Amino acid sequence: MESLGSRGETAAGAESCTAGLTADLITRIPGASKVFWGSFVSYTADAKIKMLGVSKELIEKHGEVSRPVALAMAEGALERSSAFWAFSVTGLAGPGGDSSGTPVGTIWIGVAGRDGKTSGPLRSEAKKFFFKGNRNEVREAAAIAALSELLKRIKKRIDNEED
Repeated sequence: MESLGSRGETAAGAESCTAGLTADLITRIPGASKVFWGSFVSYTADAKIKMLGVSKELIEKHGEVSRPVALAMAEGALERSSAFWAFSVTGLAGPGGDSSGTPVGTIWIGVAGRDGKTSGPLRSEAKKFFFKGNRNEVREAAAIAALSELLKRIKKRIDNEED
């Protein structure tokens, strides 16, 4: 996260199944307030729609645990914050599944970033994960993976700028 601070950039989050756990991990780091804007805890479909602007039709078509919804969550967090980067986490931590048949442990993590300073276009990507374990183990693995994906994306951008 030091690389964010040195560049004057911040990150925001949109969390569903992790319910703020990723934000908690970030804010355990001294000086996090310089680089972390905050996180939207959008645990339900209605919260994703109202807080992040995810369309109801997108959720109905693809389900809450999907690549399109993870992307829309990250982009919604980016658009509703003053951050340069945003991550999202949506998934099924268990113990029960959902009506779509998505297996417990399925997690989608999205990362959105701006192409230029805060007014640049969005550049987004999402990645699917599957974690085994009980509910809390899945949530913790998802939160750590979200941070890892965000940091990989930041490093990739920095490396590309240096080339």
